[in-house]
Amino acid sequence: SNPLEVQAASMRSASEIVQEMGVGWNLGNTLDAKITNLSYNTSPISFETGWGNPVTTKAMIDKIKNAGFKTIRIPTTWGEHLDGNNKLNEEWVKRVKEVVDYCIADDLYVILNTHHEGNWVIPTYAKESSVTPKLKTLWTQISEAFKDYDDHLIFETLNQPRLEGTPYEWTGGTSESRDVVNKYNAAALESIRKTGGNNLSRAVMMPTYAASGSSTTMNDFKVPDDKNVIASVHAYSPYFFAMDTSSNSVNTWGSSYDKYSLDVELDSYLNTFKSKGVPVVIGQFGSINKNNTSSRAELAEYYVTAAQKRGIPCVWWDNNYAETNKGETFGLLNRSTLNWYFSDIKDALIRGYKNVH
Repeated sequence: SNPLEVQAASMRSASEIVQEMGVGWNLGNTLDAKITNLSYNTSPISFETGWGNPVTTKAMIDKIKNAGFKTIRIPTTWGEHLDGNNKLNEEWVKRVKEVVDYCIADDLYVILNTHHEGNWVIPTYAKESSVTPKLKTLWTQISEAFKDYDDHLIFETLNQPRLEGTPYEWTGGTSESRDVVNKYNAAALESIRKTGGNNLSRAVMMPTYAASGSSTTMNDFKVPDDKNVIASVHAYSPYFFAMDTSSNSVNTWGSSYDKYSLDVELDSYLNTFKSKGVPVVIGQFGSINKNNTSSRAELAEYYVTAAQKRGIPCVWWDNNYAETNKGETFGLLNRSTLNWYFSDIKDALIRGYKNVH
């Protein structure tokens, strides 16, 4: 038999991998920095640091590993690195590999995705015929570059595919857009599998419309006929505490009702995707800094504990931004000093995992 097929057969299933992923951390606003005024041949580091974050180092990844995290998600934008023939810049691929290798060397699970591609991955019937071949070409190249990696590497087809700039962007989309997101997920998966090797059975995450956990988006999520698919949702919950800056007065969490509401939400994720025959990962979650570290830590521990009880790994969104009472302040690790902005929250996340394991 084909040696590559024998090797692929040794890859663990998506369900087995999800059980091992634990609590994770996002390398946010880094390889996913979307810099449209830089040319195709600009150095990868100029893109990587374009949103103000320092160059990613092995020491940063070691810090995450040593804290007790088991998974690192590497959001990555590829569109700016495609030439007119949709060929990926080799230097960009090489740099992404370097960062992935930092994580693999630390025995971490790695989620590698396509991120901030919304200017061209538009989920409409009108755009489908032009987007699909480009998306397939992109995923073929990514898959070829990483086909020999073992099952610690997980591909994620898309990040938050949605109708950007429309009233439907964050409200669950339309039946058309949800249908086209399913088709894009399936097209990406087909391209991954066709590259062979370990990609024949590699775990592949795919999001609902906008990675939303609403009942509409989850119910309309279609799972391809493939045993190694993982559903992906993002859940900054509860929204007014965790993400909304106009509600800075909503800065405490921990009542019995708070806990009940989160339990109900997590049950909806578990039960909906279990009925579809796939595990689920919460690829982004977190809470912003409203000068309320103790409540944020309480939520972090409860959230991870409750999710782990349901077999759902969670991956904290960290963009290295931590100012008080500003938007998007999810930073936990100061990547310049390698000190924690909020060690209490970091400890709470790991404690949440250990409460169950």
